[in-house]
Amino acid sequence: MIDKELEILTRTQREQYERDGFIVVPDVLSPAEVLQLQTATDEIIAGARGLVAHDAIYDLENSHTPAQPRVRRVKEPHTRSPVYSSLARHPKILAVLRDLWGPDIRFQFSKLNMKSAGYGAAVEWHQDWAFYPHTNDDLAAVGIMIDDCVEENGPLLVLPGSHKGPTLSHHLDGKFVAAIDPRGSGLPFSEAVALTGKAGSITVHHVRAIHGSAPNLSVRDRRLLLYQYRAADAWPIRGIPEGWSAWEDQMLCGQSTLAPRMLNLPIRMPFPPAERQGSLYENQALMPVRFFQTPENLRPVAPA
Repeated sequence: MIDKELEILTRTQREQYERDGFIVVPDVLSPAEVLQLQTATDEIIAGARGLVAHDAIYDLENSHTPAQPRVRRVKEPHTRSPVYSSLARHPKILAVLRDLWGPDIRFQFSKLNMKSAGYGAAVEWHQDWAFYPHTNDDLAAVGIMIDDCVEENGPLLVLPGSHKGPTLSHHLDGKFVAAIDPRGSGLPFSEAVALTGKAGSITVHHVRAIHGSAPNLSVRDRRLLLYQYRAADAWPIRGIPEGWSAWEDQMLCGQSTLAPRMLNLPIRMPFPPAERQGSLYENQALMPVRFFQTPENLRPVAPA
């Protein structure tokens, strides 16, 4: 049962989200919920044992072997385990989104990004908006910290205020490569903020916010469960290929609508697609210059 009266965010947090395009909300999950999530994640990682290549569930680290599974992403985890499925409807998470957008919330998709100790892969700078533009930008990714996120283990990095700027090119040689070329971008990467916190905390970042993350070179895992949500009146420009029934099944609270809310927003379409498909990591592998391959860029600058 969803408690429609539950309020999570303070006025200061709502103002920060509007100004910066991100917030960290501590202690959303209880210790028991964190333990349950950690156990489910350990189990799903073990399922990659024996794999020799990426498949419909697992995106593997370059250093993965069948005997020593190393997973960098689990695709659509909410369809793989009831633990992940129920968390997508967690009353506190939905309360946070209602505080930001109002009562009508629709689910989009999920992913489980893992940066295992000592080798977790980087994610280059990008905007989620470049992948799936909508009629308005009341969309956000909610990241649930499965482990403590600290400066050293590759936390999410966000450029404050970038959600109010342009939609930058994520193309290279005419193909969509899911990343912003750092050469000559003029972006103030030194001002990026690291979204750190204890396990059970959540991050919320705006769909247009420029973000990325460095590799995990520490001895501590950093696993982040990401749910993408949208306001019910935000309709995807690319249509609803999953079909009407699935579209309506994604409603989590409030009312659906046939009247999309239209805003004049900067949009670039993600076509033609990258030559390497399968995940963002594969798309970004085509980048000739990667920001987080440079030694001086392997650490965040300012923790939240």
